[in-house]
Amino acid sequence: MEGIGIMGGTFDPIHTGHLLTAEFVRDAYGLEKVLFIPAAHSPFKLDKRVASAEDRLAMTELAVAGNPHFEASDIEMCREGVSYTSDTIAALHEHFGPEEPLYFITGADAINDLPDWHHPRELLASCHFIAARRQGTALDMAKLRGFFGSLCDAHIHELATPELEISSTQIRGRIREGRSIRYMVPGSVETYIRKEGLYR
Repeated sequence: MEGIGIMGGTFDPIHTGHLLTAEFVRDAYGLEKVLFIPAAHSPFKLDKRVASAEDRLAMTELAVAGNPHFEASDIEMCREGVSYTSDTIAALHEHFGPEEPLYFITGADAINDLPDWHHPRELLASCHFIAARRQGTALDMAKLRGFFGSLCDAHIHELATPELEISSTQIRGRIREGRSIRYMVPGSVETYIRKEGLYR
């Protein structure tokens, strides 16, 4: 196995959909491991209220604890300022070496917006993106090729993943309403949320 998968996000909270997608990608691409990297300050959610970085990292650590190929990373939380993926990929290459293939796992909708990310051309050149393909959103390859050229076909990939209608927004809403989130998040994460009184 070679290559390292990366799942970045707010993880507010991390849920079963994140874990299942990561495992499908890890298995399909034979990745050595998948790093789950909670964003300290997401550039896309600067105006949103989220749980503390410490709580989100703790939940992520609990969620991945049972899989020897999964690992939580605080790399973005140890860095000041906004969490740009381009900075994180550069730091990971510095840590693992420039030749280690990195695979950033996200949804097709996020990849369609890749031209709007921080230093997008340099970012795509430095890692691969895997679109977890679900119903409803397709990759806009014409738009992406128009912006990235041939790099698009070499570094953007698609993988069909299980369809789970679970979102962090939905989970937070159910908690506020006093409803069950059992099986939507790992049991250890649910226990942590209840114990810390998050999202009420």
